[in-house]
Amino acid sequence: MNGVWRYVYRAVDQYGQVIDVLVSARRDADAARRFFRRALSTLKVKPSEVVTDAAAVYPGVLDELNPSAWNHVEQYANNPIEADHSQLKHRLRPMRGLRTDQTAHVIIAGHAFIQNLRRGHYELAVDALPTTRVAAAFTELAHAI
Repeated sequence: MNGVWRYVYRAVDQYGQVIDVLVSARRDADAARRFFRRALSTLKVKPSEVVTDAAAVYPGVLDELNPSAWNHVEQYANNPIEADHSQLKHRLRPMRGLRTDQTAHVIIAGHAFIQNLRRGHYELAVDALPTTRVAAAFTELAHAI
């Protein structure tokens, strides 16, 4: 953001639905705890497996918040998360980056919403074709409002 490195935390479930997003200036235990606490609060059930990269702060935070979960850190385990993250990078590159953390959070959360909508994770435009699902969903939302 504005020439300064930021970390993007993303929670993705086993079906590819983005659950939560956090933009942080540091990659420390406080940021990880805040992210996992928010992500776990949005879920109806506690996950039995959590896939992360090999950052040293994750095992302690996960043992504190969800001790029964297995922290999966094998080499290619987080490929679905990274592949989903590449779509965001392709979108941000033409925008020439972002200026503030708040703007980054809004853009990344909006991108996650549209990705979830396209993949059919919401009960909006379920009968529409995948190519017209986003337009049909926004039409349904406009009628609901």
